Amino acid sequence: MALSFADALTGFIDFLASERRASRHTVLAYRRDLVQLERFVIQKYGEASPVRDIDVYVLRQWLGALARLVSAASVARKIAAARAFFRFLHDRGLVERDPAAELVSPKVRKPLPTFLGVDAAREVIESPRDDAPRGSRDRAILELLYGCGLRVSELVGLDIGDVDLHTATLRVRGKGNKERTAPIGRAAVRAIEAYLVDRQALGRRPAGSRLAAPASHPTALFLSARGARIGVRQVQLLVHRYGALGAGRSDLHPHALRHTCATHMLEGGADLRAIQEMLGHASLATTQRYTHTSLEHLMKVYDGAHPLAKRSG
Repeated sequence: MALSFADALTGFIDFLASERRASRHTVLAYRRDLVQLERFVIQKYGEASPVRDIDVYVLRQWLGALARLVSAASVARKIAAARAFFRFLHDRGLVERDPAAELVSPKVRKPLPTFLGVDAAREVIESPRDDAPRGSRDRAILELLYGCGLRVSELVGLDIGDVDLHTATLRVRGKGNKERTAPIGRAAVRAIEAYLVDRQALGRRPAGSRLAAPASHPTALFLSARGARIGVRQVQLLVHRYGALGAGRSDLHPHALRHTCATHMLEGGADLRAIQEMLGHASLATTQRYTHTSLEHLMKVYDGAHPLAKRSG
């Protein structure tokens, strides 16, 4: 009996999650894209065709229909999902040919990363009031996002045991559950020390409250106001808030602090390989994007300050 698309997709998703140890975000995105392909085939041919009957022409028709609705970047991601899916099936002998191998991804111009200047970054990080548990927590979060260049998913996944204040190092679980060690700056060490003193106060109810106090998460480093592990959305919102307070940037997001960390390290003379290792980039090409950012910044400084740049004619 020919393998159905649904059964093939189930096997592929299990492979991504268990063997490839892909992130939850990647698994959900790939599944969503491939379900779209399955629906297209059903709408086009009136039935769920076996995966072996899907050829490169069907895939091109699917992508052609998508190109009128979504961006080139979205099309490129869907092609990546299809390639990974059919490569998985072909490697296991479940299809004779890999139709996705013939697809050509559209050229996608990647925007340069958003980053703050040194003074603006300092103002954002120093915005939280550290005289209350939530303020000391927020200060420690901002110090780690900027000081260690963490992804927001890495930050919310930190446990207390991942922090070694004696050696000023941090154990980080990145994409694909790969672990790396990141240094913690002196300012971040002080911020974490101050926060750990206040940590147990998060989630505690006032005396006499009818509501029982929720149990604080025993291992999570950063807690929400209710005493649970802080979530990605909560971190995004607090970065928006302090971005507006400190730098007038209500659009500031956690990844911009990661970009800012890498850019400032590069401008300070750090080696690209060192930045790659610290940020957990799988490819040096990803880290090299910051050389373009720094060059663009340098050209703006040159145009605004150098006499030859100002000279007319």
